[in-house]
Amino acid sequence: MKERAAVSAAPWSLVTYLSPGRPGPRTGVLTAAGTVHPAPGPLADTPLTDLLARWERVSGTLRDWRPEDAEPVPGAELLAPLRYPGTVLCSGANYYGHLDEMHVERRDPPAEAYFFLKTPRTTVIGPGAEIPYPAGPGRLLDWEAELAVVVGRSGKGFSPDEALGHVAGYTIANDVSARDALRRDDAVGPPFQYDWLRAKSLDGFCPLGPGIVPAWFVDDPQELGIRLSVNGEVKQDSSTKDMIRPVCELLSIAARDMTLLPGDVVLTGSPAGVGLARGEFLAPGDEIVIEIERLGRLHNTVGPAPAE
Repeated sequence: MKERAAVSAAPWSLVTYLSPGRPGPRTGVLTAAGTVHPAPGPLADTPLTDLLARWERVSGTLRDWRPEDAEPVPGAELLAPLRYPGTVLCSGANYYGHLDEMHVERRDPPAEAYFFLKTPRTTVIGPGAEIPYPAGPGRLLDWEAELAVVVGRSGKGFSPDEALGHVAGYTIANDVSARDALRRDDAVGPPFQYDWLRAKSLDGFCPLGPGIVPAWFVDDPQELGIRLSVNGEVKQDSSTKDMIRPVCELLSIAARDMTLLPGDVVLTGSPAGVGLARGEFLAPGDEIVIEIERLGRLHNTVGPAPAE
């Protein structure tokens, strides 16, 4: 099936970009029309991670701001919106359709949410960046389109009803996975049979972007279409309504035992259609496009295989 038209996007999202002739990254917005504009006043020279640390104050300024009042930036190059998240926390097996395709029995009530981590500074890359193809024989690289939640207010021990009050916004993530590295045959014991580090945290294994859509532009995070294509062929086509644990529950469960901080990113799981279930895997040169309703489109290419 060929890739379909892009889903609708919010009026704008917060981005980090490089401007020709100007040193260093800046903070701005990407509009639905595809133009980049600098953020208002001193916010343009403040990293997004710092803005999120004072999100409750900054958000008031941004709500009332019109990007069209600022001149567009010609030739802007988008980077990962956050450089870098404090924590990248990932939820596994959180879509019913994904459980079904992996032949995992649905439970009633659902099993407790499962989380793992990605290393932020080495896995996070931005839109348009190459995903490095790792060295070694028999690599099985897979895609996982995911809604990513960006924390804007710190908290621990909050309820699901309070959880969305801790959200600054949403972005798109690809939980790239090396399926060949997940299970170890040389494990010293059962607790060490699964190598989540080498399966999930290789360089470039967390494309993120293109921008952070403020939460006020997303009425309901459980009503977003999510789609991924490889070389124009749709592989995943679902909705966040298929999540087992909705965003509010995931955040509450994660914050039960750890403090979530501004700038942390929580990946919420991937729907049906991953390569492992299809027996298909990424190859050097493959183009991956993820679209999530209201959030826009994230495009990345798999880099060349390292020389042996």
